[in-house]
Amino acid sequence: METAAILSAVEKQRHWILATLRDLVQQESPSEVPQAVNAAASLVELWSKDLGARTRRHKQTQFGDVLELRFGPPRSKRKPVLLLGHLDTVWPMGTLKTMPYREVEGRLWGPGVLDMKAGVVMALTALKVLQQLKLARPVTLLLNSDEEVGSTISRPITEKLAKESSAVFVLEPAQGLAYKTSRKGVGQYNVQVTGVGAHSGVDFERGHSAILELAKQVQTISSFTNLPRKLTVNCGVIAGGTRSNVVPSHASTEVDVRIARASDAAYVDRLFRRLKVSDRHCKLTITGGINRPPMERKPGTIALFKKARSLAAELGFVLEEASTGGGSDGNFTAALGVPTLDGMGAVGDGAHAAHESVLIEHLVPRTALLAAMIASSE
Repeated sequence: METAAILSAVEKQRHWILATLRDLVQQESPSEVPQAVNAAASLVELWSKDLGARTRRHKQTQFGDVLELRFGPPRSKRKPVLLLGHLDTVWPMGTLKTMPYREVEGRLWGPGVLDMKAGVVMALTALKVLQQLKLARPVTLLLNSDEEVGSTISRPITEKLAKESSAVFVLEPAQGLAYKTSRKGVGQYNVQVTGVGAHSGVDFERGHSAILELAKQVQTISSFTNLPRKLTVNCGVIAGGTRSNVVPSHASTEVDVRIARASDAAYVDRLFRRLKVSDRHCKLTITGGINRPPMERKPGTIALFKKARSLAAELGFVLEEASTGGGSDGNFTAALGVPTLDGMGAVGDGAHAAHESVLIEHLVPRTALLAAMIASSE
C-alpha cells in the first residue's frame, strides 16, 4: 500500500471535504430534536449512496434514526472494519445565528464542527479515496443519534455490529494531536433525601431537614474519590427546599462518576448502596449506575495504535497516544474485547464550547491516515 498515493488522493478531495462539512454543520442536529438529526442523516445517506453504500435506517421515535452504512464488496469473507460516529450535537436549534459556520484564520467554526461532523466527513472522504485507488474493503459506518445523551437506544446496535467487526475506529476528535487508546468509564447516580417538612418558625422541632441530611451525604459521597485509583466522584447538581421559612422535605444531588478500571464499577456501586442516613426520620433513595464501561488500554488497541503510528510516520507526521476522562461509544466496543482505537477524527478545540473549531491543516493528513488504517486492517 502506497501511503503517498493515499495522501495525494485525499489532497485532491480538499474542496469536497470543506464543502461537504459546511453543508453538514449548517444542518443543525441537537440530540433532542429527532427530525433535525434525521435531516442530517439524510444528507449523509445521500452522499453515501453516491459512493455505492448499502444503507439502513434503524427507525427511532425518542431520538433520531440510527444510520448504518455498508461499503465494499457485499459478499466478502473478510470481517468489516466498523467506523463509529454520531450525528447529534449538544447545540440547540438556532445556535447557527450566534455561532455561524465560517472559515477564519485557518480554522472552521460552527456548532458540532469538531464534535463530530468533521469526523463523519473524514470517514466519507477516506472511503471515497479507497474506492478510487481500488483499495476498497468491507466497512460499516455507523452514525448514532443519541451519543451526546447517553446512547441508550443506539448501544445495542453498536454492540451488535462491533461483534461482527475486526476492529473499531471511533471518529471522535483527537486528544490534541493524539489518538486515544483509553477512556474512563462514566456513571451517574441520583441521591434523593426525603425528610419531614415543617414551618421553620412555628414547628421547627417537628421538621427533619432533607437539605441538612443531604449535605452530610455529599461529604461522604465526595470522599469516594480516589485519585491514585483514577476514580473521581463529583456532586455536580444539588436541588432542594421550597422557601427559607420551610424545613425542607426534599433534596437531591446528581453525581458524576469516572472509573479507569472495569472492576471499579461494582466497587463504586457498593459504596453508594451502603449509604445510610444520619437522621433516622429521613429516607434515602439511590438510583443510577455506570452507563459506559471504561475503554481500557489492552493489547488489541495497542497493536492498532502502533500500526497507526507507523503509517503516520510514512505520511510525514508524528502520532502520539493519549488517555481521556471523557467517554464515547468506543467504550462499549472496547468492553466487548473488540480492538478499538479512538480520537481518529478532526484536530481542533472547544468541543461543547462557544469556540468549537477545527484546524484545517490537519484534515488532509488525518483523513489519509484514517484511509490507510482502513486499507491495512485485517
